[in-house]
Amino acid sequence: MSDDDTALGRVLARLLARSQGAGPNEVSHLLREAALALGATDARVYLADVQQRNLVPLPDPSGAPGSDPVDVGSTLGGRAYRYQQVQISTGTPAVGWFPLVDGIERIGVLRIEALTLGREAAEAFEALAALAALLVLSKAAYSDVIVRTTRREDMSLQAELLWAFLPPRTIGTRHVTSSAVLEPAYDVGGDAFDHSMAGERLHVSVFDAMGHDLASGGASSVALAACRSTRRAGGGLADIVRTIDGALAQWIPDRLLTAVVADLDTATGDLTWINCGHPPPLLIRDRHVVPDALRRHAELPLGLGFHDGEQTVHHTRLQPGDRLLFYTDGVTEARSVAGEIFGEQRLTSTLVQYMVAGEPAPEALRHLIHGLLAHQDHLRDDATVLLAEWHPDRSEQ
Repeated sequence: MSDDDTALGRVLARLLARSQGAGPNEVSHLLREAALALGATDARVYLADVQQRNLVPLPDPSGAPGSDPVDVGSTLGGRAYRYQQVQISTGTPAVGWFPLVDGIERIGVLRIEALTLGREAAEAFEALAALAALLVLSKAAYSDVIVRTTRREDMSLQAELLWAFLPPRTIGTRHVTSSAVLEPAYDVGGDAFDHSMAGERLHVSVFDAMGHDLASGGASSVALAACRSTRRAGGGLADIVRTIDGALAQWIPDRLLTAVVADLDTATGDLTWINCGHPPPLLIRDRHVVPDALRRHAELPLGLGFHDGEQTVHHTRLQPGDRLLFYTDGVTEARSVAGEIFGEQRLTSTLVQYMVAGEPAPEALRHLIHGLLAHQDHLRDDATVLLAEWHPDRSEQ
């Protein structure tokens, strides 16, 4: 082990030890101290806001000078965030932007200033950024300081309820990636999504509760909880549907909810799903939508109490590289001022355009949802899109 490796190990070990008893508001200061010990002249943590438009500096209570937000779409820091790749600008001082990533979920960036940023220094700051992401996430669970940093507006009560239940926007392995976006981020009412990995199985759910108020948010939250409790107890898709239906009928009887629940075996490509009154998922293969590939008979919406018998579970086999697109009708039915609907064609063509350009799924969805917001400046209905890609031949990262 080289002296540089030993020094890096000591800095990271000290940071980790000090972080154990530190409050969330101390994270930025501790990371800055660690960066200075590694040769930086300045360091700052930036977190992506809820809508992924800006990277916002995490407050530093030590009194370090503040910084302005950084635009995600047009800056070097934004590029580091969008593509999860280190970006360095040479100069005096040199400035490096190091992605903060949890698995494959984008969180923000670590901005480093130093006299020089050669290969060995960059590798050290990459390691610091990896630990920084873990520290930020561990503290964010009980930190209003960190959560407020990612918000540019006040959040409605129903949106606060839903965001508390939602999983990370992006999850995956070397075999599969699942990424989702949801708007209006600060006032979402009844839409929700879930995705999780259990061994080689990816589970995906998309929900759309009737209405746009606290009861709608409650219905989607109940659906998420029922889905997870059933899944974690070993239940299958049909069990999930019955549990959600029964829970809504019993506890929120005046709210219906449409849903698609699906499982993908990432070893074989076997896809199973149940559709309860929801728009059918779309299959994108070789940059084209396969017409009606996943259109099947839909069950009744959930919440009526009618799903106590056998449920129809649909099956198909994917091909490597296939993408599954799940969405709520708030996407396709969004209307411009002139009355033009966004539509399924625009939805799929926009996604394909960015995927052909080489954009990763989270970035393609970020472009899509911003395009939707530009099409209809104020969404009248919730809009959720989830894109799952099966890539079994992708080499281990």
